Amino acid sequence: MNSPLSRRNFLKSSVAAAILAQMSARVATAETRSGIPYRTLGRTKEPVSAIGVGGFHIGLKPTEEEGIRIVRTALDNGVNFLDNSWDYNGGGSEVRMGKALRDGYRAKAFLMTKIDGRTKAGAAKQIDESLSRLQTDHVDLMQFHEIIRHDDPEAIFAPGGAIEAMLEAQKAGKVRYIGFTGHKHPDIHLHMLEVAKAHDFRFDTVQMPLNVMDAHFESFAQKAVPVLVEQEIGILGMKPIGSGWILKSKTVDPVECLHYAMNLPTSVVITGCDAMNILTQALEAARSFKPLEQSQLEALLARTAPAAKEGKFEGYKTSQTFDATAKNPQWLG
Repeated sequence: MNSPLSRRNFLKSSVAAAILAQMSARVATAETRSGIPYRTLGRTKEPVSAIGVGGFHIGLKPTEEEGIRIVRTALDNGVNFLDNSWDYNGGGSEVRMGKALRDGYRAKAFLMTKIDGRTKAGAAKQIDESLSRLQTDHVDLMQFHEIIRHDDPEAIFAPGGAIEAMLEAQKAGKVRYIGFTGHKHPDIHLHMLEVAKAHDFRFDTVQMPLNVMDAHFESFAQKAVPVLVEQEIGILGMKPIGSGWILKSKTVDPVECLHYAMNLPTSVVITGCDAMNILTQALEAARSFKPLEQSQLEALLARTAPAAKEGKFEGYKTSQTFDATAKNPQWLG
């Protein structure tokens, strides 16, 4: 237990905890709705629920009826942030969410979706298809999805690139705010920000995996989050439980995972809910959240450090093959 290796890992965890605690001091709850804390979305100042419902799971496991029920129950219980993507379950996730947003529910939601297109023509087509599936004339936030290759930023900002379609959609009122997502490496996120700056553009939001394992390996929290805080860009945390993989480490429970991600300077922590009991768990985690003391954070990171070695529970970072042609693109291997 007191070997040099374990001692070194503990010291690294302590340093990480101190950095994260300092950043987390900037987290402030603007209000609560039905007990759910609300935060501001970066410099947009939009009020968003600290917990958001992930769109992928809505179209995956539950029946359509249960998927709709999950979305509406979340909105009725104080959550307003909804996540989705053009490519989730072959468009099925957007279709279900669109049905859930009927009967006045659209007005309760801060609705986000994502597109994969890298060209102007491809992006424009996907934007319109997403709006059609979601049964709305606009989304509150649209993001460039899967920025996972180092040349993705150049493709998006090239002449005839996807940014042109996104800006036109924004001007037309189809899109209010613009962001991007990715989960491969924080350096790619930083590169995207640099390319955007070179084109005199600043994103409103950035989405990335933020969880107890990320803190120890190629950390988005340590490398990307401080830059986003400095630039007042809304931070969207995803994979707080790693689609359940992190729980297999036997080091943390689901509520601890959600509380850790909420303790970061996130505007929203997006979590997948494929059943009503999972949604209930997320709601309870949000309502019971209190900022972690540094000693609590250090203990949590010291406990998870051994399991996080070499990204064992973060396959989306470590897998080398990505099947972009599959119906539901995913990391392989």
